Amino acid sequence: MKKVGFLLFVLTISTALAQHTPSADKKNPAPVSFTTEQDHQNMMQQLGIKSLRPGPSGDETAPNHANYDEALANPYPNLPEVLTLKNGKKVTTPEQWWKQRRPEIIEDFEKEVVGRVPKQVPKVNWKVLINEREMVGWTPVIAKQLVGQVDNSEYPQLEVNMAMTVVTPANAKGPVPVLMMFSRSALPAPAQPSKESLEKINNALKDLLVKNDPSLKAIFEQFPAYTPIPAAPTTFPMGAPVGDPPTPNQLLAAGWGYVLIEPGSIQADNGAGLTKGIIGLVNKGQPRKPDDWGALRAWAWGASRGLDYLETDPAVDAKRVGIEGVSRYGKAALVTQAFDQRFALGLIGSAGEGGTKLHRRNFGEAVESLTGSGEYHWMAGNFLKYGASQATFGSKNAHDIPVDAHQLIALCAPRPTFISYGIPEKGDSKWLDQQGSYMATVAAGPVFKLLGARDLGVTESYKTAKMPGVNVDMLEGELAWRQHDGGHTDAPNIKYFIPWANKMIGYKSLTANR
Repeated sequence: MKKVGFLLFVLTISTALAQHTPSADKKNPAPVSFTTEQDHQNMMQQLGIKSLRPGPSGDETAPNHANYDEALANPYPNLPEVLTLKNGKKVTTPEQWWKQRRPEIIEDFEKEVVGRVPKQVPKVNWKVLINEREMVGWTPVIAKQLVGQVDNSEYPQLEVNMAMTVVTPANAKGPVPVLMMFSRSALPAPAQPSKESLEKINNALKDLLVKNDPSLKAIFEQFPAYTPIPAAPTTFPMGAPVGDPPTPNQLLAAGWGYVLIEPGSIQADNGAGLTKGIIGLVNKGQPRKPDDWGALRAWAWGASRGLDYLETDPAVDAKRVGIEGVSRYGKAALVTQAFDQRFALGLIGSAGEGGTKLHRRNFGEAVESLTGSGEYHWMAGNFLKYGASQATFGSKNAHDIPVDAHQLIALCAPRPTFISYGIPEKGDSKWLDQQGSYMATVAAGPVFKLLGARDLGVTESYKTAKMPGVNVDMLEGELAWRQHDGGHTDAPNIKYFIPWANKMIGYKSLTANR
């Protein structure tokens, strides 16, 4: 009976607490808890889609394997005109681009592809949690770990706390450029207590352990040199490194700083998270509407809020902030640079479908790969229409999308934009369609030229342009391309990116590392 009474007591207390939690507020109902499949189905119902075409398989032995035959790769060879207005008039001046054509392209991307950022997004309050001097290799740095707290006063049921790390050279004589990277937010080499301080900590910890369990005293006496918290090993390099140094080390050595912004702290990378994160917070925990933003746009929004902070940091040259990402985060980096003109340049790594790859190409990853329930959350709900086989509006395919990847790249013009890929043999799968991404880069070139920047310098049409060889530099202009001989990463291109970027933004290091 005592056990039953206790359970009834716990149940009563739990019920009382639940009645006073924010989730029970009638004005702000609890967030909808959909599975990914339920959210995907909800969007299909909103759009009137009865069935979607399955995406191609990456397994080349599967019956529905992806196409890798160039002869079949271009069923829709004509891309949407990048410099023709919807009324058919040609764009011949920069003013026409900025005031007429660019807004048309942005509208199509927002409505049909990546979604709209709501007009009323809560403000972000950045707090510095840690600010300390560290060493990265032989370079002294100032490392800050921050949290960006999103105002949730309108919907207290959800919290969004963005994680970001900012690292700048300690000996710089002025503000430095930084490369913001979509990555886990972590300090490079957290400062450790001195030997004397660590000894005090260990002695106090031993006393506490013995007080809790007196039998430990005999163990500590048997092993007097043992310390519960060992000293951290040195982080200094002990000889010649094998291969290229890590990207942060290369940036710091060149007098740059870097920023790590954590995408998952902004928006989860799955469909079940669409009623949470920043998208869920703005929607007060309810499912998206068809033109609401997807994860790519949400991550890009988070990067822009990170740049808001950098504009207040005297160690950072906020006019020289770049954005970087690989794979899905390469897509996010491209979207970031396209929609926020404050980012001075971009390094877009292995972005594939939804990024630098042409939607209209039938090679590897396809539109249908993103309209299924696996990756649809990256895009606006409306994007599902282009994978529909049966719907109230009939069926649509990639050819019906009003825009394509070349126009997303063109939205970055005239700012320096470096498109990076690796090779399939090392893991940068041909599924990503490197050739299709190269064609998109070529097709974006006319906008760069119109705005006084340099394109790849290719004379042939995007329809016939063949990707250059591996490790061939195309780095003379603001629009740049390089396919390295590594895998699914942009790290092998960093040593080419930095001097290219320095040239493009006119930067000469003011750092004395030692």
